[in-house]
Amino acid sequence: MLVDSPPEQRAETAPAPPSRRAIRALGLLVSVVILMLVALASIAIGAKELPLDQVWHGLFHDTGTYGDVVVDERLSRTVLGLLAGAALGLSGAVLQALTRNPLADPGLLGINAGASAAVVTAITFFGVTSLDGYVWFAFVGAAAVGALVWFLGGSRGATPVRLALAGTAISAALYGYLQAVMITDDAALGKMRFWTVGSLASASDATILQVLPFLAVGTLLALGLARSLNAVAMGDDTARALGANLNRTRALAMLAATVLSGAATAACGPIAFVGLMVPHVVRSFTGPDLRWILPYATVLSPVLLLGADVIGRVVARPSELQVGIVTAVIGGPVFILLVRRRRTAQL
Repeated sequence: MLVDSPPEQRAETAPAPPSRRAIRALGLLVSVVILMLVALASIAIGAKELPLDQVWHGLFHDTGTYGDVVVDERLSRTVLGLLAGAALGLSGAVLQALTRNPLADPGLLGINAGASAAVVTAITFFGVTSLDGYVWFAFVGAAAVGALVWFLGGSRGATPVRLALAGTAISAALYGYLQAVMITDDAALGKMRFWTVGSLASASDATILQVLPFLAVGTLLALGLARSLNAVAMGDDTARALGANLNRTRALAMLAATVLSGAATAACGPIAFVGLMVPHVVRSFTGPDLRWILPYATVLSPVLLLGADVIGRVVARPSELQVGIVTAVIGGPVFILLVRRRRTAQL
């Protein structure tokens, strides 16, 4: 005869539900798998159709055939997309925490404008014509604007509102300068028209090696600030009560975001919406904890960037659409949706 066990005993022997931490870790693992699949698609799919056997041969055998050359180019393009996507997503997440604005992105603080102004200056006044030449100008311009925004925002007394206002003002001034130079210089207009759209098409091993040290340093710095940024995101008074050093955290966060977005912009041109959309979407299922938002943004942002790049290569065969155009087409409606949801939540 079977006798049911008491309710207390059944409760003790029932399997415990998976913890939120375990679910987040599993989701991060799934995200890594998705990233690997998208990276493989980026290598296998392009404006020029190649059979899969040629793609496989190009990856593991270098005989100098046409297919091998194409795969080598796609491999560099994919690696740059991985690095730039991770940098843009991570910098966007850091800036959203720093400014306490879930709709912030690297363009908010004028970093993209600084890089663009530096590139048009290099082309117009210094005769620089190659990507390898003006990648350093773009990075220096982004870094200079980041430092200027920090200074105008109050330096040690910087607040999220001051930083956003300083970045907006500097962006407006630099874009005015950019338009003035491009209108008066046809050569600069022709070269800048391609660069300002944002593209991975000019990816090369040399460009990757130039920006890789900056991306590595910026990534380690940003990930190391997760706990401090959690405190800052709660407000100044709460952060001080928790023992956070506000000035140090804001300065390092500003440095990390500038290095990351500056290096990515220097290598690919200004690419919009990646740093805005991905951290915002990630926050919807990870919660406000930066210890999870930052790793998720680092993994999922390249998924968006490489996926948009693959779409741009397929829809316009045998030509292609630059990835900056595709992310803008995707990001515009998504941005409107995010704003409407935010307004609805506030009502």
